[in-house]
Amino acid sequence: MSMRHKPGLIESLAEKIGLIPNLHEEDGPDLPSLTEGGALTDYPPPDQWDDWVEYEAQDWPRQQPKRYMVVPTACFNCEAGCGMLSYVDKETMEVRKFEGNPYHPASRGRNCAKGPATINQIRDTDRILYPVRRSGARGSGEWERVSWDDALDDIAGRIRERLQQGANNEIAYHVGRPGAEGYIDRVLKAWGVDGHNSHTNICSSGARFGYALWHFFDRPSPDHANARFILLISAHLESGHYFNPHAQRIIEGMMKGAKLAVMDPRLSNTASMADHWMPTYPGSEAAVLLAMANVILQDGLYDAAFMKTWVNWQTYLEKEHPDGPRTFERFIEALKAVYSEYTPEFAEQESGVPAAQIVEIAREIGRAGSRFATHNWRSAGSGNAGGWAVARCLHFLNVLTGSVGTEGGTSPSGWNKFKPNVFDHPPDQKFWNELHFPKEYPLSHYEMSFLLPHFLKEGRGKLAVYFTRVFNPVWTYPDGFTWVEALRDEEKVGLHAALTPTWNETAYFADYVLPMGHASERHDIISYETHSGTWIGFRQPVLREARRRMGDPVTFTYEANPGEVWEEDEFWIELSWRIDPDGSLGIRDHFISPYRPGEKITVDEYYRYIFDHVDGLPEAAAEEGLSTLDYMRKYGAFEVEKTAYAKHLKQLDKETAAGAEVDPETNTLVAGGKTVGVMVDGTPRAGFPTPSLKQEFYSQTMVDWGWPEYAIPTYIKSHVHPDELDREQGEFPLVPTFRLPTLIHSRSGNAKWLNEISNRNPVWMHRQDADRMGVTTGDLVRVTTEIGHFVDRVWVTEAMKPGVVACSHHLGRWRRKQDADGNRWSVNLVDIQEASGGKWRMKVMDGIRPYESADRDSSRIFWRDGGVHQNITFPVHPDPVSGMHCWHQKVRIEKAREEDAYGDVMVDTEKSFEVYREWLDQTRPAPGPGGLRRPLWLNRPLRPAEETYYLPE
Repeated sequence: MSMRHKPGLIESLAEKIGLIPNLHEEDGPDLPSLTEGGALTDYPPPDQWDDWVEYEAQDWPRQQPKRYMVVPTACFNCEAGCGMLSYVDKETMEVRKFEGNPYHPASRGRNCAKGPATINQIRDTDRILYPVRRSGARGSGEWERVSWDDALDDIAGRIRERLQQGANNEIAYHVGRPGAEGYIDRVLKAWGVDGHNSHTNICSSGARFGYALWHFFDRPSPDHANARFILLISAHLESGHYFNPHAQRIIEGMMKGAKLAVMDPRLSNTASMADHWMPTYPGSEAAVLLAMANVILQDGLYDAAFMKTWVNWQTYLEKEHPDGPRTFERFIEALKAVYSEYTPEFAEQESGVPAAQIVEIAREIGRAGSRFATHNWRSAGSGNAGGWAVARCLHFLNVLTGSVGTEGGTSPSGWNKFKPNVFDHPPDQKFWNELHFPKEYPLSHYEMSFLLPHFLKEGRGKLAVYFTRVFNPVWTYPDGFTWVEALRDEEKVGLHAALTPTWNETAYFADYVLPMGHASERHDIISYETHSGTWIGFRQPVLREARRRMGDPVTFTYEANPGEVWEEDEFWIELSWRIDPDGSLGIRDHFISPYRPGEKITVDEYYRYIFDHVDGLPEAAAEEGLSTLDYMRKYGAFEVEKTAYAKHLKQLDKETAAGAEVDPETNTLVAGGKTVGVMVDGTPRAGFPTPSLKQEFYSQTMVDWGWPEYAIPTYIKSHVHPDELDREQGEFPLVPTFRLPTLIHSRSGNAKWLNEISNRNPVWMHRQDADRMGVTTGDLVRVTTEIGHFVDRVWVTEAMKPGVVACSHHLGRWRRKQDADGNRWSVNLVDIQEASGGKWRMKVMDGIRPYESADRDSSRIFWRDGGVHQNITFPVHPDPVSGMHCWHQKVRIEKAREEDAYGDVMVDTEKSFEVYREWLDQTRPAPGPGGLRRPLWLNRPLRPAEETYYLPE
């Protein structure tokens, strides 16, 4: 049967009068082949990447061959770091498109919508192309162009002056999603400053802390592809942390027969794909997990062999049951007794998930045994007070089933993440910055970043030089107007340099705005725990690499990028060199080339050294007659290990084992009063990097640091528990954390394709609640928080748990009349008024509109909605243990009042400061044992010298 298309009457007439082109193969000329014949492939073969030929897609039916240089890089639109191929037009030297890199071990040639949309970002007509410095008051919107030399000299001089005065803690670098591996840590240590701040405590520190208590590593690495049962506490298939690589492997596992269960009060796309959807009440997840643990224990579905060897059960019995026998059997009896209160019926009462479903899933988990993969990153871990207990209880199920570090199970993140060996290691800094790690939060995971303006307001310190990089706290963080108050105060923040590709709500309040490159305009190395192997990816500036291949190399990346857009790697080298012009500070010593003695290192030399020291990479490069750097330039990624399981079974080196004695009760090896190994069937093993070298069911750390009630996995009621709500007053728990698959925090505002797909964030409400309130889809409601309110539209849906509402992240971007044009695909024009007593009001003056620009699509914008800024109406909720901002909000919802308009925001920053103090009062500050600020064994970014861990007497 012929497959040729036969046009209908209307189509034929339209072709004849020229309304549409005639594209029928039978009527058009033969299409000449541009490449040699061969098997059908998804991607060009690498041996043709230097000169790939395709027909011009936008000039059809005219057959115009175009020649491209195909250069690999990596996406920078989430932390997954998926591989991409860029197509550089060899005639115009412009990037034409991005697609997946088939040689990337994690993404395997596939991208989500955010990857190809990089082309929108680099072609953004509103992007910042040159360094600018404010020429009026901070926040006035007045700017002047400056040279890179002027900016570098000014910033370097200010840093040098503070270092010479010993004010090292006044220098700080604050980053959102870094998208890089270890580069800035080396720079800050070279400067001798404890200056690293991050966004972790508004992102994932709750779950991280729960995992770290078990085995030091603070993230899970599930082997979804080989699992029999997968349990997700998230919308992970569509918007998880390593979304694309994990989604591929979850589907792989399901195609092999794995079952998928999802806990989420919202019927996400992930939940709709699952075998089991458990719409838990926010914060009840730990109760459900412990009920499952109870079923597994009572039914005898646990892995006794794993637990007996690798759980610190002896310590638990010693501390909690000192009078009974210290046997494993006694431990199991104790577990059954402790967790017997977590019945499926109790869990149903707390969560709303039927007891029968909890039992069914628990038994499926038990039967999956060592092939049980789990994941919690944000979601419940980030939303609730005590959210860290969710990840802790989730991992408890892995421990019970022996699915820790197994094929199809869940490994510690560090087993599947590559750590680079850099050319120089500056000494640990001898400063402890209490603006980042205050004594009230000795267990925080990690910096208390969202409290920085509150600490400045209290007079705890000040910042002489403050860098923000891909970081937008005014919009992303809770209590954004308190950030505005701090950033505009030059007594609190002396100089603010925003390193950003685009304008954002925080850059408006900077002194310098320094344009840094998007994914295809910068160098980084990346490695994440996306699956059971280990890999390293190379993000590179593709126009620079294309010019090098064509015999036209440049010295600095900004010479190849649009305008004078630079990259952080070279910026930090040049800045460090100028901070220490004569070498007297010792900073220059850490930026000397390992290949040219006495000379300043180049970015190529930095990465050459790393790649030369990657196991297996020199050999792989040699096989192709390439240097390691050229190999990574060519392929963009390298697989270091195909699989990595059971690393805790690594045999202890003979020297360490020889000097140690075996503790007969715990079967651990002890030397010098410290546990150094675990004896397993007569062989000394390395174990896990915890004090016991085992999985720490019982945490002496929690006891020592003032939280004995949390010594073992337990359920902590959330701050939005039903007991805290007055339903008669219209109170709901608001879930503001869920993300859309197509958007990226505040990075995607300049991506037209993404904003065309997703451009509004209504309040999700179940029909029962909507009927009770008398509202329907599209109606305006006022959502009142502890410190203000916002006005949004309702979306009535059966896909929301009754009694719970949700509003997505990403949307509600804004600019004021005086601010530079930027992100006009997504940004509302607003008027902001400040009254006395910390009262702030924001009104939307205009939504999204078509506009004329060099991009013809800007005149075709059809959507008018830019969403509503909800985060700015939230107070800070620092969990007293993990330090995580607890995102879920107790809100009162009512029909919009007569004076309300869509997008209205009102905030009282004096009230927000009161809420901050209320949560601060819940903490149990340092010192801990021995006068410590923080447990020595827990991880800490930019770890300082050990002497700084001790509080001064």
